[in-house]
Amino acid sequence: MRDFLKALPKAELHLHIEGTLEPELMMALAERNGVCLPYASVEEVRAAYDFSDLQSFLDLYFQGMSVLRTAQDFEDLAMDYFHRAADEGVVHVELHVDPQAHLARGVELATVMEGLGRARRRAERELDLSTAMILAFLRDRPAEEALDLLERAAPYWETLDAVGLDSAEVGNPPAKFAEVFRRAGALGLARVAHAGEEGPPDYIREALDVLDVCRVDHGVRCLEDPTLVARLRDEAMVLTVCPLSNLRLRVVERLEDHPLPAMLEAGLNLTLNSDDPAYFGGGMLDNFLACRRAFGWSREVFLGLASNAIEAAFMSEARRAELRERLEACR
Repeated sequence: MRDFLKALPKAELHLHIEGTLEPELMMALAERNGVCLPYASVEEVRAAYDFSDLQSFLDLYFQGMSVLRTAQDFEDLAMDYFHRAADEGVVHVELHVDPQAHLARGVELATVMEGLGRARRRAERELDLSTAMILAFLRDRPAEEALDLLERAAPYWETLDAVGLDSAEVGNPPAKFAEVFRRAGALGLARVAHAGEEGPPDYIREALDVLDVCRVDHGVRCLEDPTLVARLRDEAMVLTVCPLSNLRLRVVERLEDHPLPAMLEAGLNLTLNSDDPAYFGGGMLDNFLACRRAFGWSREVFLGLASNAIEAAFMSEARRAELRERLEACR
């Protein structure tokens, strides 16, 4: 089964590029840029990757990204992940990026976008890996700041595929960002949003009704609301579920307790993703393997999940047709 899951052409729809920062690269970039970290070794960094909830993770996450200073740093970060992903059978990656966190550190938007843009072009050329970019807004920051970011990103609108909403969910409902999502829609950008991870099912409904999203990131608390489940099923709304992330952030205590099987049984349109693989215990292959161990899913289930992701991805129709053929060859 491991060989099958590795060979399966996997599209990753929920990936925060800053969350791919492995301890080795963090220490190397800290040395290169003269950044003083509170860790003496890679082992100490790895030991710090232990947190009790979303907020404690975010504290570490933002501390780690302090080593990212130059366009070369962002290119190295993305390429480091793209190589690992390609080795695991990932064929398409959609990267959320959080410019507000970098702007607050004095890193210009052009620096972030130039570095990631170079990496995306290299990934396609060197790894046969297609990519998409999601400009994410930090929901614990003012909505006006998010709107300002979207306007400042005007030189890069043609390189963006969607806008997203991430970071601390509780107390920051989707409706807070109605104006910026309307603006993104007017620009022709797709909309996605984190909802129903730690926040209540009503946040999922707000993301649908107020933000007009085409995908819900996480969405695991939808099962608490049968009416919402029925709506998600009837609308074939895509949910980008991140099993190991949910485990590490204590959304569930054991993966065996995860709502994924019940969501699958309810007929929801599910995809598997890694979220922040450096922090949450593994990339796409690890997430697929963990679900195999926890739920005993058959090859057919995994083929269906992989197909869902390919169909929902932001990619050209030519690339989608190519990946459909590669998926069919795995049957």
